[in-house]
Amino acid sequence: MRTLFPETTLPNGMKIFYLRKEEVPILYEQIQEYFKNGIELYEGDTVFDVGANIGLFALHVYQVCRKNVSIYAFEPIPAIFDVLQRNAERFDPENIKVFLCGLSTECKTTTFAYHPKATALSTAYPDGSNEVRDQLKRAILRNLKNAPPYLRRLRLLPPSLRSLILNHRLRRAFQIEPVTCQLRTVSDILRNHAVERIDLLKVDVEKSELDVLLGIEGQDWPKINQVVVEVHDLEHRVKKITALLKGHGFRKITLEQEPIFKDSNIFNLYALRQNSR
Repeated sequence: MRTLFPETTLPNGMKIFYLRKEEVPILYEQIQEYFKNGIELYEGDTVFDVGANIGLFALHVYQVCRKNVSIYAFEPIPAIFDVLQRNAERFDPENIKVFLCGLSTECKTTTFAYHPKATALSTAYPDGSNEVRDQLKRAILRNLKNAPPYLRRLRLLPPSLRSLILNHRLRRAFQIEPVTCQLRTVSDILRNHAVERIDLLKVDVEKSELDVLLGIEGQDWPKINQVVVEVHDLEHRVKKITALLKGHGFRKITLEQEPIFKDSNIFNLYALRQNSR
């Protein structure tokens, strides 16, 4: 018997399945951050959604392209994938193809840290220290006016109480469960599914972004027209990814931070080929 997932209606009218209701508005709001700095989609395009979570980005693309789009959505965590699959089945399983795997430098299995209380934080690169949690806490407290609504309400409280409540929420969010996951490469998918081009490669994979890009073989880079990637600037990763993209013909590269991540090490990077569309 299939798991019964709860449902909710998005602001755009789509009725979707979800895993954690408090994450839905955060994931939905983040979608708009991907369509900036010249990133555009058209009917008939092909999109790779790497780090798809429950599929809100994929469903937005499906709507923007008026159902005439080919989407390849990748999610390695089985519990999250189950919801992604149900959402794809509800709308269009032919055009929204889902894969129970992540993308990386090579095809293999690895252990992910699954965050059941904050699924979007799930990662192949868990940090056992409190540094990441503390950095996130500081970023949220600095930028409360730009935080999601359920956190924005903390502005009504005294600073000491804000910090106490946020500590409690972050402790819950950073509880993890180890999960064995399958990894493939972008080039492996292109070969096995006869994909001739990627009009947009969207990557949001919690510290695995460089691995995803290094899994693209030289002959496949010309097939990719646009890239948007969330970058955790660890070990000069922004510089490395920028150099990699420039080396493969991307000429317009823009780096931004979402307001909630101001002064943190989390950036959005947008890359386009000049006159590629």
